[in-house]
Amino acid sequence: MRAKRAYGLKRPKLRQSWSKYNLYNLSRAEPPNITSRTFFQQKWSAKSTARAYHGETVKEKHWQRMFRRRLRSVIPMDHNQLARSDGYEHAEGRGSGLEPHPDKKPRQFPKTPYMNMTFAPLERRLDTAIFRAMFASSTRQARQFVIHGDVKVNGKKMSYPGYLLNPGDMFQVEPERVMFATGASKDARERRAGRKARQKSQDYAVKSGEALPVDTQVAGDPPPISTAEEPSPDNNNKETLQSLLSQAKNLLTTPSSASNLSGKRKQDLRAFQRLLKRTLSHSRNQSMFPPKETNLTDSLDAQLQELTQKLNLNPPPPADERIGSRDLGPETLTPENSSLLRKALTEARENPIDVTKPYATPWRPKPYMSAFAFIPRYLEVHHRICSAVYLRHPVARPGLGEVPTPFGHDVNALSFNWYLRRR
Repeated sequence: MRAKRAYGLKRPKLRQSWSKYNLYNLSRAEPPNITSRTFFQQKWSAKSTARAYHGETVKEKHWQRMFRRRLRSVIPMDHNQLARSDGYEHAEGRGSGLEPHPDKKPRQFPKTPYMNMTFAPLERRLDTAIFRAMFASSTRQARQFVIHGDVKVNGKKMSYPGYLLNPGDMFQVEPERVMFATGASKDARERRAGRKARQKSQDYAVKSGEALPVDTQVAGDPPPISTAEEPSPDNNNKETLQSLLSQAKNLLTTPSSASNLSGKRKQDLRAFQRLLKRTLSHSRNQSMFPPKETNLTDSLDAQLQELTQKLNLNPPPPADERIGSRDLGPETLTPENSSLLRKALTEARENPIDVTKPYATPWRPKPYMSAFAFIPRYLEVHHRICSAVYLRHPVARPGLGEVPTPFGHDVNALSFNWYLRRR
């Protein structure tokens, strides 16, 4: 119900999102009825409709400060014609009624949609650029990625969604977050498999913390004092790291010791503190999941089942039945099956089945994604490393406005006139 309220199925509200409700609203969107309204009412309705899509998370006063009267545009010019003449022929016969030859008439370009550039300043925002680069399924999700520290700008972590990009800035998102945002959700069977995997990992963590039985001890070894009081190696390492962290904190907070430290030494101690905190958090995360070797058999079985489905073959017989049989070698496969096998092996290696991931595996794109799959001209995107470069500010050119908008020229023109008025 929350999604339906956000997109307004009774009164359609267009959003920057890949949701199926938004796609439904786009399919039935109609221009507003302005026949029986005053000019003020027309501007107000157009502004409210456009602002629901462009910068829905931006406050109105903030957007009013971002609004610019000047609209960026470019006009293409024929470089060959500029090289041939200096423009004197355009003044020939001016005022005498002389018509130029049809072959010498300048080429007619389509009209430039200047009004579609009304909300161009919002395209500089970091959360909007992440959505345009197809790293998130909505601007709200892109905003969440930025706040949670999963986005870097020019190699540095950026936690402000409203950061305005400059031409040449490079931003990148964590690949796992992009896979989650653009991948399909798990179905009931995959969610059940994930819960079983988490339960198995918790059982493994509990079993790994138990001591060995008495009969498995070596005769020459001294008996342990008690199982409850004997610390495990992981606990010893953790206590050592915590003691080092407390020592570094004391050195930085104690006035007597901090006054004797140089600035470079203080920077090294702070970097050492960050390293210890990351190590402790990494050890806590590893305690929840077993090593990868324990899940090796399950992944191999899942990949083998996927291969047999793609090849449309029966599962291989047990090992005792394969002894003495010579008709199961690679030479029995046809060239078509061999190519299918090679393709399946490549897909299984590059896109494996992993039930611990928060998205469906093997990875597949989110439903209803193809209608929104486009990259604006002012972005250069590399999807393999989840990075993009903001090349330049969007501009209007004849027949094309580089700001993606679902609204026509009339709605954008009325919105521009609303913000153009003096306050």
